[in-house]
Amino acid sequence: MRKIFLLLAAIGLMTGCKDQCPTNNREVKNIQPKTIETTISVLVEKYPDEKFRITRGVQQAAALWRLSDGSEADFQQFCETYFIADSKELETVFHKISRNLEILLGRFNQITVALLEPLHLDLGPLHTIDHIFGAYSVSAHLWDDLYENKVAFIVALNFPHYSLAEKNEMGAQWSRLQWAYARMGDLFTARVPASLQQSLAEINTKADSYIADYNIYVGNLITDDGKTLFPADMKLLSHWNLRDEIKSNYANKENGLKKQRMIYCVMQRVIDQTIPEMVINSNQYQWNPFTNEVLLNGQKQEAKSEPNTRYHIVNAFFREYLKHDIYYNQCNTYIKRAFDDGMEISQEEVERLFVQYVSSPLTKQVGELISKRLGRPLEPFDIWYDGFKARSSMDQTMLDAKTQKLYPNAEAFEKAIPTILQKLGYKPDRAHYLAEKIVVDPARGSGHAWGAAMKGDVAHLRTRIGKEGMNYKGYNIAIHELGHNVEQTISLYDVDYYMLQGVPNTAFTEALAFMFQKRDLQILGLEQNDPMVQHLNTLDQFWSMYEIMGVSLVDMRVWKWLYANPNATDEQLKNHVLEIAKEVWNNYYAPVFGMRDQTILAIYSHMIASPLYLSAYPFGLLIDFQLEQYIADKSFPNEVDRIFKLGRLTPDYWMKQAVGQTINLEPIFAATQKALDVVSKQ
Repeated sequence: MRKIFLLLAAIGLMTGCKDQCPTNNREVKNIQPKTIETTISVLVEKYPDEKFRITRGVQQAAALWRLSDGSEADFQQFCETYFIADSKELETVFHKISRNLEILLGRFNQITVALLEPLHLDLGPLHTIDHIFGAYSVSAHLWDDLYENKVAFIVALNFPHYSLAEKNEMGAQWSRLQWAYARMGDLFTARVPASLQQSLAEINTKADSYIADYNIYVGNLITDDGKTLFPADMKLLSHWNLRDEIKSNYANKENGLKKQRMIYCVMQRVIDQTIPEMVINSNQYQWNPFTNEVLLNGQKQEAKSEPNTRYHIVNAFFREYLKHDIYYNQCNTYIKRAFDDGMEISQEEVERLFVQYVSSPLTKQVGELISKRLGRPLEPFDIWYDGFKARSSMDQTMLDAKTQKLYPNAEAFEKAIPTILQKLGYKPDRAHYLAEKIVVDPARGSGHAWGAAMKGDVAHLRTRIGKEGMNYKGYNIAIHELGHNVEQTISLYDVDYYMLQGVPNTAFTEALAFMFQKRDLQILGLEQNDPMVQHLNTLDQFWSMYEIMGVSLVDMRVWKWLYANPNATDEQLKNHVLEIAKEVWNNYYAPVFGMRDQTILAIYSHMIASPLYLSAYPFGLLIDFQLEQYIADKSFPNEVDRIFKLGRLTPDYWMKQAVGQTINLEPIFAATQKALDVVSKQ
């Protein structure tokens, strides 16, 4: 599930790419080159040993200075007054800024979490006023204020911003304090107005609310002969619960395939927006997704399709980010900011890696093995084949009964966290240390993990809990989110400098969430001691990456198309999303599945509410795989603690420190080939 980083999101709104990016705001008149040169010369003459810091710092501050901040003479005077040459004073100022940022960001985070509770938690019906308060960005004006009181300029002047290449090249020689200085140097490299931050927050909230309430009452779905396949009161959130229901039915030999085909049809209706609007989040009507007929008390109803709401939200995000683009130079598109700045891996590199993976001949070999195990040709929804997992052969009803008994409500799961952590190998004291910093809430949507942004605060674990208690799907998600919460706690409380709190990018928190999630049966005491488990887990992970990389390729290519077609209507966007989904499918999935023109890769709700986040999942799986290989003969809790105390280094340097190698495909390819050789003989 998506992890929400308030701190990183806030910083992301005001920072630019990892190059020396002056603002390109038409409202800004930068300090003239002559003034910059004069200011540098005056300071270098006074502090010759600080030439590098002076040069870069003056250039950074000048790029951010507006006429409203003062004249060019004021700028030069500011630099001469506030440049800090003494190393002890510099460290003192660094600690004071860090402390104050933690106070500000931590408190704003607490306020935001509280304001969003009606939208995020299952607290009853929503009112319009809930959406208004939920869309309010309490920290939107913070960054403007920090420019006005000159704190931003003090940071830009004294803490150099290093490019990604410079960090990766020089980082091995840096101390932890120098790394923290470098991260402080990332804080102010572009100046985005508070009004744009606020409007983006409003779009985010609307998108989250739309997705959180996109439930399908599958108990009301009917076949051509009027029969139902699902429990009468079952409702499933798109896409998460729909996908997980497909996964859970591989063990259902009676009518599992019929259920899967029905849900797949629902998904296609969601993607192309032919879904009747009246059946979304409503249990009043019966709906045949194959014929698209809607019935009320046995009478056919006139049913209008959803009016491209899905794609209207994507367009709203795009047009909002266009307004932000003018404040950046090198990173002048949201795509570049999401990858070059956010992931610290270029979009081109990400796409190249994903294409290499989904083009691997191993995909066809694994697909043939799955088809053999199923005893039928592959169908498109088999991208979510779950039969390699131990739980796939277990009775879903039994799993639901067990988790519902253990965790009847959020409080029960919260109380169980120390025990869960001890089952993963943590000693009691450490388990309680982590658990006391995590609270559990019943989610309105699929669930998420929201971390604290200051020491003394708690991380929030949200998962959907039914009236009968937490079913197995909810439990599985909760264990995933618990992994996020453990990372959030370690990388905040146990990291030596606040500016290094967190992880390099969201893929790294996903990695630990995956590591926790795959141990869900172990926690329940149901893990099977089958010597084939390791190979089956490898095949499962390989297939999961194959699926999610295709989804991410669609997401990236949609955004590239948007930038090439900035005036596209919602209808045009929808049509091209369908074409892009088919293109990716035909190139990389049709050779494995034996059928063309499928749109299923466009179903993920992240494309709507979390644009360009999806790449974090396959990277998280790659990182997870390498971490698991590394710690296989080591203590799970000790290594998790060691690795996630590294904090927010660059991805390459973090991986080298964690496991001794960078992110690459060879480990999963080699292990998959070995697994195929072993499992195919069974």
